Amino acid sequence: MGSELDRLLPLWILLAMAAGLLLGRVVPNLQTVLGAVTVGQTSVPIALGLLMMLYPVLAKVRYGELGIVLRDRRLLTLALALVWGLGPLLMFGLAWWFLPDQAALRTGLIMIGLAPCIAMVLIWIDLAQGDREAAAVLVAINSLLQVLLYALLGGFYLQILPGWLGLDSQLVTFSMGEIAKAVLIFLGIPLAAGFLTRRIGVRSKGIRWYEQTFLPKLSPWALYGLLFTVVVMFALQGKAITSDPLQVAVVAIPLVLYFLIMWGVAFLLGRFFGLGYARTTTLAFTAAGNNFELAIAVSISVWGASSQQALAGVIGPLIEVPILVGLVYVSLALKRWLFRRPH
Repeated sequence: MGSELDRLLPLWILLAMAAGLLLGRVVPNLQTVLGAVTVGQTSVPIALGLLMMLYPVLAKVRYGELGIVLRDRRLLTLALALVWGLGPLLMFGLAWWFLPDQAALRTGLIMIGLAPCIAMVLIWIDLAQGDREAAAVLVAINSLLQVLLYALLGGFYLQILPGWLGLDSQLVTFSMGEIAKAVLIFLGIPLAAGFLTRRIGVRSKGIRWYEQTFLPKLSPWALYGLLFTVVVMFALQGKAITSDPLQVAVVAIPLVLYFLIMWGVAFLLGRFFGLGYARTTTLAFTAAGNNFELAIAVSISVWGASSQQALAGVIGPLIEVPILVGLVYVSLALKRWLFRRPH
């Protein structure tokens, strides 16, 4: 991470979080204004921030190399097993362990665990010098599976598995159309824009100009988008978060454990199977990140905007952002320590 913006990213993230919380507390009706216009159930300012954040990253992807990634069966198998096998099961266990008597918050946590990240994870992988092409492939696969599996997994982890274990269960229905819409907006639009930008730029000006002149000018906008999104997220929920910090802490503990365990297990597996640093760190962040946009949207549509399920969904990214920023630096440190020889 060479630029001044990159090097001071933790400071900028903390300042963005503080600014959002402050705005949410002191500016009257700010939450109403920011949440007045939505895309599905997601605030338009957040949607714009995410699109601004993802477009530069996806413009960097060398789309001609995606076939090479698809032939790496170790990476694909590990990613699918972690994201769709271990992740939901781990969050289910942590939610029941830490929130056995708080059904609404517990359900909100489980909804987060069912949705692998298809947006912000690309930023963490890019900052950690991971494999962009592998990240694009994994995000695309997870996006498709998310549309097909999210509703089924929701029924399994909220109704069937608790019933098998003698725990409280609930019948919940989800709209596959809403899930598909979220995937289309938050991945489809920036993916198409990034692909077309690269194709047109390389054809008209050449690969050297595109990668050495154009991309360095475009890249900072990903971090501007990240910081803008963080400010808006914290501003939207600043009052709820600061009004009941104990409730935030109760939800934060299993979330912190989830992110650290998923990232750590994935990183160790990547190292053990010899994936090399770039794909190991890509695997780790893919396993740890979650699609908070979808989890929040589903929670709002099923239980309402003021529900504790939705509150848990909102707390998710507020914990995820600082934790995964920290893991970017851990990843870069491990690169120097564990991956001294090129793979």
